[in-house]
Formats: sequence, structure tokens, C-alpha cells
Amino acid sequence: MNKNNIGSLASTSDDPCNNYTALDNPWRATNTTNQLNICDRPFNWTGWYRMLYYGMNIRMPQSCVNEYRCGTDITLWLNDPHPQIVDGIVNCRVCGSSGSDCCASVSTPIRVKACPGSYYVYEFVKTTCSAAYCADYAVFDPCNVYTVLDDEWRIMDGLAYTIYRGHDDTVAKWNGWYRLYLQGKSAQIPEPDWCANYIVCGGYTPLFLGGSHPQPQDGIVTREIYGSYGYVTDGRQCNSYRSNPIQVKACPGQFYVYRLVQPAVLFPRPTYCSVALDTPSNDPCNSYTSLDQPWRGTNATGGTNCDRSFNGDGWYRLLYNRMNIRMPESCVALSKCGTATSLWLNGSHPQMSDGIVVLRVCGRSGTDCCYYRSTPVRVKACPGNYFVYEFFSTAFCDAAYCADVTTIMPISTTTAASSTKLTTRSDLYTTDPNIMVSDECKDNLTTNCADSLFSQIENITVQVLSLEVVIHYIDMVLNAQEQLLKIETLGTDELASYGNTVLTRTEKLVSKLVKPTETTDSVNISMNSLDVQVFAVGPKASLKEILQLSLNNAQMDIDLIQISMNNNGSAAVAFMSFTNMSSMLQPSVFKTATNTLKTMVSNVVSVTLPKTTNTQLTTPVNFTLKHTAEISPNSVLSCVYWNKTEWVVDGCSLLQTNSSHSVCSCVHLSTFALIMQTNPPKGDDRDPLLDLLNTLAVAVGLVFLSLALLTFALCRQHLRVNAAPLINLCISLFLAHLLFLLTQTFLQYIRTNQLLCAVLAGVLHFLFLSAFVWMFIEAVLLFISVKNLKKIRSKQKEVLAWKYLLVIGYVIPLTVVGVSAGLVPDGYGSQQCWIKTDKNFVWSFLGPVSFILTFNLILFIIIILTLRTTLAGLNTEHSKIKEIKTLVFKTLIQIVILGCPWILGFFVNGSKVLEILFLFLNSQQGTFIFLVHCVFNHEVRLQYRKCLTTFCPHFKPPTTTDDQNRRKGAPRLQSL
Repeated sequence: MNKNNIGSLASTSDDPCNNYTALDNPWRATNTTNQLNICDRPFNWTGWYRMLYYGMNIRMPQSCVNEYRCGTDITLWLNDPHPQIVDGIVNCRVCGSSGSDCCASVSTPIRVKACPGSYYVYEFVKTTCSAAYCADYAVFDPCNVYTVLDDEWRIMDGLAYTIYRGHDDTVAKWNGWYRLYLQGKSAQIPEPDWCANYIVCGGYTPLFLGGSHPQPQDGIVTREIYGSYGYVTDGRQCNSYRSNPIQVKACPGQFYVYRLVQPAVLFPRPTYCSVALDTPSNDPCNSYTSLDQPWRGTNATGGTNCDRSFNGDGWYRLLYNRMNIRMPESCVALSKCGTATSLWLNGSHPQMSDGIVVLRVCGRSGTDCCYYRSTPVRVKACPGNYFVYEFFSTAFCDAAYCADVTTIMPISTTTAASSTKLTTRSDLYTTDPNIMVSDECKDNLTTNCADSLFSQIENITVQVLSLEVVIHYIDMVLNAQEQLLKIETLGTDELASYGNTVLTRTEKLVSKLVKPTETTDSVNISMNSLDVQVFAVGPKASLKEILQLSLNNAQMDIDLIQISMNNNGSAAVAFMSFTNMSSMLQPSVFKTATNTLKTMVSNVVSVTLPKTTNTQLTTPVNFTLKHTAEISPNSVLSCVYWNKTEWVVDGCSLLQTNSSHSVCSCVHLSTFALIMQTNPPKGDDRDPLLDLLNTLAVAVGLVFLSLALLTFALCRQHLRVNAAPLINLCISLFLAHLLFLLTQTFLQYIRTNQLLCAVLAGVLHFLFLSAFVWMFIEAVLLFISVKNLKKIRSKQKEVLAWKYLLVIGYVIPLTVVGVSAGLVPDGYGSQQCWIKTDKNFVWSFLGPVSFILTFNLILFIIIILTLRTTLAGLNTEHSKIKEIKTLVFKTLIQIVILGCPWILGFFVNGSKVLEILFLFLNSQQGTFIFLVHCVFNHEVRLQYRKCLTTFCPHFKPPTTTDDQNRRKGAPRLQSL
């Protein structure tokens, strides 16, 4: 940055920090991926501007921004750091990103000033078209910049009133975004289902969201704020008070941030409520209290029982005379379940794969089954066909949680639940769960077999397993995955579902490797399609730096020490890399605004913190992923994570990339991958007739190349020119076109064998280069022929012996291919079984070709000029009009034989006309060779006539004027 201090301003009114125009254009944010094609050139830039994002401070990015962001094509960013306040006004360079070049477009520098209040002002200037100034969303993202709000009095302790504490959020000074905590646990504002009475949450009027929380992909959303007033019984009272709306955002790591504002002063002392829905430290399926109270059954009559004693600090399993039972999912009649208001779940119980879910609790009054609303409960499905519930104090009396007697099932485990919290049995600590697979499933694994295997693994309650047992069971999971991929009837959604299951079961098995340690402990597993590294630290660990874990194609940097400090000194991390998970978690389910071709270019990696209570990250985790496929120069790379049914980018960003590796940074742990987006290949939307034309044209060219080679072999002694270059040119073109046609026809089969694909690419490279070298030799010989044109009936002398020509024609291409393969061994074998375009390796072909085409074009121009001069100076007695026309025509055709039309390949760029012209001219080189050197050659025609006369004695070819002139001894022009 050129920090030219402009000097102090004459007065406060002249200070741009006090005299600017607010620029609040959300489309300028770097997270805007829609191609809006906005350009800053039409803007009438006058004075200074302050960038905002929905009314909040934001600034220009200081690092490269991918193209087609910020609502434009060329994204403008500062190529210098922002100044400090003491620097005053400074000049900053501006770059525009396009393609892979971060500074492809250099815009006019702008002046920037840092202002009190942590914002900047910019003196923007007119830009080029298709370019716009960006706003750095990463700096603004409220998931990274927020204020912690940890007020214990905000807790919604049930839905009934508590002690009045006199708090009032209308007098608080709200500024920016907030994240809620309760006693150090992540919390959130309750949703409408949590409708509460007055005098809870520390004030008089409790406030809660008027709708559901957003998903991470929703970004920032606006939600109404509701408040209840008085003693609430009817659910319709929950929105009796409307406050000012707020903004909400779901963040990676399963938490929310809120832009809180001053509530509307309509009812006394409103306060924002808070509920803690943190992840339990222990699996509630293994730590619960049994409720074996038959009076809760839906077949029991009413009574005065009331569940006001629950405080939401534990989990409960419902039993009925020592048998499994669960809450009803439909309306229960009044005066049942031993109470007046029978509470039931207004939603379906979860599956085990769903984890912990929140469900609404309703109570009936009259004909309205959900007239009363109690505090929602969290529910989890457990192995053994039972459920556990996190019960809260009911909102009123008399109300109690019901048990549906139609769902009674015997307990399937050998140990009956007690009425106290269960503890882990010591004999389950190291016992092999002995998972069994039937012989039928071993021979032919079906979806039912896979479901049975996955269910058995899910039911494992052992806390620690030996490495050998874990590897054995993981191998069973991976084998099931491999067999499932062979079932053709599975669709994308079913594969994604099984992918989720494979991930969760593998993660569960890997977690069984973690055992308590005082210092550090590490375990590594390497299998055919999975690499695993588990690292645990204890209170006495000496680890002081960021932990770096490395697998075959991936590396991770994670601050495990800080995580352990938040978990009483102990923590563990499991890092897994799957090589074939992309077949289940397919890149095509990465939803983007534009229709692009998605390709996964890395292994799928998964990270968990097994047996770690507080899994919140203090610093982002960085992943270095090795590319597993060729990166297209015009592609867009995205760091993504798996969100149950699709790949999303929330919380992940691409830090840097090169031809072999990319570095991703994520603020949460999950399953990650690198996806490349490219424009759909032209073959996908091209006219099928064009493909047919391509095949026919190449086939016709091959036929005439064959005829030309046959003619040269039979009539070589009758040719007046050195036929060695022509013969070898035909051989090279014939083999190159034939191999190319076969490769593209059977590409889908060849591509599966990478070695064969690379070998074919190398052979094609050699054959086409050899053809171009022979075109170069032919151009030189043609030039010599034209220079000797005045020597009537002169015999062309060989410039070099044919043996030397063979060395030039084949050794030079072979040397180029050999050196190229030696310098870049993996340069062959692209998706089309051709030369890869990364690392500039394609220039091993384009370089020599460009040189030869340029030289041949120059020689051809010289030949035309020389021919014009020569023909003009010939004796009119010897200048025959027909021969001159033939000579000129043959010379013009030479431009195709010499390969000059290949130059069109540099200018096709989507033009159908040029593409067809390029295809026709270059596929017909053999046709033009046959015309010039066979059909238009008098000696060859005579041989054709002799052959016809031999096979057809009655055939009498017509006598032409040309033949009569030759019999009279008329001199002629030497044929080329």
C-alpha cells in the first residue's frame, strides 16, 4: 500500500468519516453467488462511501474473491491492507478476480480511511464494465462476530410463572449480534411451542420467536417476536403480544445468533427468554430414570396427579409394569392418565438415526386437542425399542404426561431398568458385542442384511473395544457399503441415506478406540477404502501447539488443547478419510444457483470428538485435501460439508489452492469434501447430428488415406516427387485419426483403466506430433518445388535421403513425448484420455504445433507469391491455361495438406460454424492428399487406366486434350 497521508482535514465537516454516503447493497457481499451481472461503471461515484450489510458495518475484502461473486463477473478487492486511524487517508490498489487469476483486472486505486467506530469509508471511482466492488462477508459473518449473552435469569424454567425479578429489556442498549448461553451452556430463544405464562424469564412479559429457527442454508432471516401476557392456558394466547422483529442466523456448530433490538413498549417489562438445548454429556439411552407408574396409562381414569416436579435436568424412560411403553402421538381424552389434562406428543417419535429431537406437548380441552400447550420435550430413540424423554415441569396443574398402553412391548434386554439412574456396567466395558451375519447375507448381501448389520452396530453399548475388533467390524461395514453400491435399484436418496448410516456406524466404532489417558494416546488404522487416526489427550499432556493429523490424502490442523481445557483437561479427536464415499454422498446433491457440473476432487473426510462433552470449537479447523482428479482451469472449488441429504458450504471456506492441494477452513466439525464446479461439457448439449458428422467425416478421411497409401505403394516409381514424406504423413494421420476415433467411441470403458487411458493419450500425442512434423517437411519440399518451377520437366532432387527424413519425422516427436512424460509423469490421462491441462502440460503439444503451423503458414504465403511471379514470367507458348488452373488449384489445396486449418482450433470458442469448418477440413486431409497427389497426377492416372484395362479388357478410357498434347510432345508444367 502506498500510504500517502493526505494530511489533516480543514474542519470536521470535511472529514469523510462524517460526510459520506451509506452503501447498503447486500448483493455486494462475497457470499452472493447468483450471477446478477451488475456493473459499477454506470454508478455516478461522487464523494465518500461507507459499506453496510443490512445496516451493519462491513468492509472490502483484502484477499482474492472468486469470480461470479458479489453480484458481478469481475470481483474487485483491495490488494493492500486497510489503514489504521492514525494513517489518515491512504491510497489502496484494487484488483479484479477473473478465472484463476486473482488480479486479472487492475482497477484504478481508491482512497480509504479508517474511522472511529470500527468502520471504513472509501472514495470509489468508475470501474470497467462487468466489475463491481465487493464487501467481505467473512469479516461480517455474525457467526464469527457476536456478543455472548449469559444471563441466568433469562431461563424459561417451565412455562409457569416464577419469582418476579424486575428485569426489563426495553432499557438495555442493544447493539449488534448476540449468542445466548445459560450457565455456560449454549442456549436459544424458545419457539412458539414454548409459550409461557407471565413472570418468567426474569421479567413480566416473556418474549419468544414467532416462528421456527432457520437452517444454515437460509442465511439471515427475520422473525417476529411474540409475547404472552397473563396466565396462559389457550395456545391462542401465545401471540397476544407482538414486539419488534429481530434477525436470526443458524451457525455451523448447531447454535444461533440473534440481532436483538429494543422490544416494543406495549406490555410491562418484556424480556427475551432463553432455553438450553445442549448435547447431553452422556448418552441418555444409558443414563436415565425409569418411570414405572401405571396410573400414567391411557386406560387409567383421571385424578389429581401433576408433573410440576420435573425440572428438565434429566432423562426418563417410561415403563408399564416393567414393560416398554411410550407417550401417545394422538389426542387423549379428558380425565385420563391419572390427571385432569392428559399430555400427549404432537409429533412422531424419532428413529435412532435422528438422534435427539424436540416435540410439542399438547393437552385437550373440549374438542380442541391442542388447546393447552406445555413445555416441549426432547426425545431420543434407543436400542431395544424404547425411548427416553427430557421432561420439564408442566405449565399448569392438573396436567401429567401420558403413556400409550397400545404400545406396550416386553423389554428385550436381560437387565430390567431400575427406578434410579442407570450406570454403565463394568462387564460391558470390553466385551465383544459378537455381531453376527448370516451365511445367506455373506453370499448375497441385500438391503435387509445391511439394515440388520447396521442395527446391531447401533445397539453396541460397550464403551471400549480392542483395535482388532474395531477393524473387524469396520471391515464388515465397508464391505456392506461396497455390496450396496452394486444394487442398481438404489436411487440417490437411498444411497445418501445409507451413506449417512455408514458414516455414523464407522464413527461409532472408531469412538470405541478412545480410552482414558493421562498424557496422550494415538491409534492409526489403514484399510483399502478408509484411513483413520485417533488422538486423545489427558490432563498431563505436554502438547502445546495446534495438533496436526495426517492421512494418506488429507491433513487436519485442530486446536485439541483448547478443546481439552473446556473438558476438564481431556479430549479426543477422530480423523477419517474415505476413498469411495462419493459414490453414496454424491457431488450432484450439492445445490447451487447455477447449473454446473459437480465433481468431487478429494476424499471424503470426517471428523468427530468422541467421548468429549463440550464439542464447541474455539478456532476454525483447517483441512489440506489432496486433489484426486484433474482441476479444470475455469472451475470453481468449494469446501463443503455433508448435511444429512446434501452438500452445503455453510461455515466452510476455501483458503488457498494449487494444482495438487486445497486448504479448507471450517468453524464446525462434520463430514467434509472438496467439490469442483465446471460448466457442463459441450458434448452434453451439442447437436447429435454434429456428432454423427464428426464420425462420418473422420471415417471418410480414413478411407481416402487408405486409398492414398495404396496408390503410393503401387505407383511410387511413377511419381515425380519424393513420396517418403507423403507416405509417412498419411501413415501418421491414419493411425492418429483411427486411434482417436476408437478411443472416443469406447471412452466410457477405457476411462475405467487409468493406465490404459494414459498410454493411449501418450500414443496419440506422438502420432499427432509426428503428423505435424511430416507436414513441416512437406511444406519445405513444396517450397523447393515452386522455386524450381521454371526448370521445365526437371526431375526433383531429394533434399535429404529418405532415411534421414524418417529420423526427423519420428525421432523428434518421440523425444518431445519422452521428455514431457519424464518431466510430468502424470500429465497423460485426462477425462477424455488426452493430455491434462493442468501444470501447463498441454503446451508439450500446443508448443510444437503452434511453431509448425506458423512456419507452414508463412511458407505457404511465400509459395503463393512465388507462384504468381513465376507464372507471370513463363513463355506464353509453354503456358497452358488448363495446366495453370490445375496448378493453382493444387497449390491452394496444399494449405489443407500442410495443416494450416488447424489454426482454426484456437478460435472456435463455441462457434458452431468454425467448429464444423475445423472438423471438416482437418478430418479430410487424407481426401485432399488423394486428390492432389493421385487424382490430379497424370502418371498415377495412367496407372489407374492400365489397372482398369487389365481387369476390364473392353474398357477404353476417353482421350483428353491433355493426353493429345502430351503425345504431340508439348511441354508442360512440372506437377507438384
